[in-house]
Amino acid sequence: MPLTGMGADARHAAGPDYSAIVDSEAFTALRKRFRRYVFPMTALFLAWYLTYVLLAAYAPGFMGVRLTGSVTIGLVLGVLQFVSTIAITWGYVRYARRAIDPQVAQIRQEAGVDRP
Repeated sequence: MPLTGMGADARHAAGPDYSAIVDSEAFTALRKRFRRYVFPMTALFLAWYLTYVLLAAYAPGFMGVRLTGSVTIGLVLGVLQFVSTIAITWGYVRYARRAIDPQVAQIRQEAGVDRP
């Protein structure tokens, strides 16, 4: 289902009809799919980060517990902040390739937009 009533040549010459793209069902579905991953993951990461900061501020005794040698709970949780950031990024890349990118390609094709 094309996004506009124009032919492919007219769309290419005039440029994409952004209003039609934004109002299309395909674009609305794309936004929902994007938000279904991004919002929960953002909330989860912010809760995890806030927990780490609050533990560091209000539970220094707990964060200072030595697990082995110089390695403390605080150090392990700090490193896990980086690990979780990498894991979330990796997860999003996989999700985007599988669920987002094909829809973007379809919308671009229907709008007559060539790949850059």
